[in-house]
Amino acid sequence: MSHFPLPRPARIAVMASGRGSNLEALLKAFPHDNPLGHIVLVISDKREALALQKAVEAQVEAEYVPWPKSRDQGVAYKTGREQFERVAGQLLHEHRIDLILLAGFMRLLSPAFVQAWQGRILNIHPSLLPQFPGLNAQRQALEAGVSESGCTVHFVDAGMDTGPIILQRRVPVLPGDTEETLAARILEQEHLAYPEAVRRVLQGRV
Repeated sequence: MSHFPLPRPARIAVMASGRGSNLEALLKAFPHDNPLGHIVLVISDKREALALQKAVEAQVEAEYVPWPKSRDQGVAYKTGREQFERVAGQLLHEHRIDLILLAGFMRLLSPAFVQAWQGRILNIHPSLLPQFPGLNAQRQALEAGVSESGCTVHFVDAGMDTGPIILQRRVPVLPGDTEETLAARILEQEHLAYPEAVRRVLQGRV
């Protein structure tokens, strides 16, 4: 059962870890006066992330929520994730968030967190999933010798880049492409794909 459409503008949060180029596209697509929804909160696990600066410039609340580092991926990692999710979850509750958008958020959220937001949390990935999940998708595409790649917007589930696909946009892989040139070509399509996927979700068309 879809959570959308809502009888009011949706309240959207974006989680980002980096420079915030997809965030920028989303801020332009969903300003405060958009009747479908608008971004009211940006959360980053990186204090220096440009995404936070872009949120402030757009007069959107920006919150740094640390994800404590650990030397292994065991108990300490889980504790760090739990701490992040506890603080982030409180912020999401306080801001009455309806939809979470992961935009260059380089962390894997817990199954419990994802389950609580099932159908209300989206991600964008720079490949044509299910091909090339995880990190370095552009390098994976080049090493596989494929003739095309692209981006995928999908619902988030407990796996890594495994949730139901909402839409994809394709680009050719050109002779002489590097990771950087392919990534730049895909990124142009990400900036179109993510707002369109969010519109479809908010309109109840997914």
